[in-house]
Amino acid sequence: MAQRAGAPIGAITRGTTGHNRLRRSDRWLVHSPRVRTALQSSTDPLVVDVGYGALPVTTLELAMRLRWVRADVRVVGLEIEPDRVRIGQAATRNGSAPGVEFALGGFELAGHRPVLVRAFNVLRQYPEEAVAGAWAAMRQGLAPGGLIVDGTCDELGRRCCWVLLDATSVVSLTLACDPFAIERPSDLAERLPKVLIHHNVPGEPVHALLQAADRAWASVAGHGVFGPRVRWRAMLEQLVAEGLPVTPPRRNLRDGVLTVPWSAVAPDSLG
Repeated sequence: MAQRAGAPIGAITRGTTGHNRLRRSDRWLVHSPRVRTALQSSTDPLVVDVGYGALPVTTLELAMRLRWVRADVRVVGLEIEPDRVRIGQAATRNGSAPGVEFALGGFELAGHRPVLVRAFNVLRQYPEEAVAGAWAAMRQGLAPGGLIVDGTCDELGRRCCWVLLDATSVVSLTLACDPFAIERPSDLAERLPKVLIHHNVPGEPVHALLQAADRAWASVAGHGVFGPRVRWRAMLEQLVAEGLPVTPPRRNLRDGVLTVPWSAVAPDSLG
């Protein structure tokens, strides 16, 4: 068991959650080469879910999905609100979720040394200036080669955005959606992670990316007769043809996914 390292770091958030809300992020994690490598090469495939909310459902779903990558994955859900911890512990008391536990903790990771940390819809509720400190606290607790996912989604999980971090740098930004639930890619701007949402203004790289995606989406409108998923893939091809550093998906997913390196969207103030 991990040793406690002082009081939990963080503030109590609204705790809004729901079944399958984080399914798009979970699917991306399962298929991400870097995440798979981190989990598969670890001697202790421990994952920490920071701020899972009022119900433990998304933590349980994360564990279930990551078992496709490592059957022996362990997942710890952390909350700084004791009643939420008790609800999570009650959900696993009968042994129905082996390898999953719930505990009091925050960005300090409660002394755990995970290879993967997920903090979804948490920093969204903090001021922008709190992001760097939260990232630093989580990075300090990572196991060697560990990764962090910091993201935001809407209430039904149809529009999601997240950044992937390692111990020293921000790696990438991913936009993901149900292509049936948007009119244009820039609809995802409202769910940009806290580190970027206030930088979606003219002259900033993330704004330029969203505008380029909107233009490409419009230019491939003819593909819409085959459905929005086909149109999304055609949009990605158009962006690549224009020279944008879009990471091609490893397989055709039901989700619309757009991933770019952090260098393509980093605000000048952050680098």
